[in-house]
Amino acid sequence: MSRNAAEIARVLDKAKNAGVPVRVHFPRLTFEAQLLLVDPKGRRLLLSRSAGEAANHALLSRPRCTFHCEMAGWHIEFVAAAPRAVSVQGRKLIECGFPEILASNPRRQHERIEARPPLALRVEADAGGIMPFDARIVDIAEGGVGFLIYAESITLEPGTVLRGCRIQLPGGSVSAADLEVRYSAPVTLPNGKRAMRSGCRFVSPDGQVIAFIRRFLK
Repeated sequence: MSRNAAEIARVLDKAKNAGVPVRVHFPRLTFEAQLLLVDPKGRRLLLSRSAGEAANHALLSRPRCTFHCEMAGWHIEFVAAAPRAVSVQGRKLIECGFPEILASNPRRQHERIEARPPLALRVEADAGGIMPFDARIVDIAEGGVGFLIYAESITLEPGTVLRGCRIQLPGGSVSAADLEVRYSAPVTLPNGKRAMRSGCRFVSPDGQVIAFIRRFLK
C-alpha cells in the first residue's frame, strides 16, 4: 500500500508502458481502457475511453472510482477522483485526478485454506463501523482473509478499514478483528450470481481467531 506520489507514478508508468488495461467494475458492466498519461506533477491521469458508452457514462457519473489492473502476477488497485470527459488533439479521452493511494498485491502472500463446510465462516463486516454488511469467508491465512460480498453495489477501496468485524467461528463462538482492504474484484458464484471478493489484512485480530487460523493451517 503506497501513498507516495513518486512510487504510485512508477507503478502506473510501468502498467502504461506494458499496455495492460485498467478496469472499473460496475454492476452488470465493466469499464476497460488504456492509461495514456501518468502526470504526478499535474496531478492527473489520462485514459482512453471504454469501447462501451454505458461504461463511460457509469465512470463519468461517479465522483471517484477504484481502478484495477493485472501485471506480472500482481493485482494493482488505485483510486482516482473527479473523472471527466476531455478532448486532446481532437481525441475524446477521460481525465482523472492523480491517485492518492495505490495497492499492489501478489496473488498469494500466505498459505491459504479454503473455508468450505464444516467451516462456513460468516462475518458481520464493519460491525463496529457505520455500514455493517454480511459476508462469507472463502479462504483464510495467517495474514488475512478473503470474503465474498453479496451486494455487488458495495464498493470497498484499498486502504478501507472495516472496524470490529464479527467472525463466527466453529462451535458458535464469535471472534472480532479489524480488517484492512487490500484489493477487491468481481467474481461469479457457482449459482451464476455476481458478487465482490476482497482480500483483507488483519489489523487487530483477537486470540481466538489467531488460534483458529494456526490450528487449520497445520
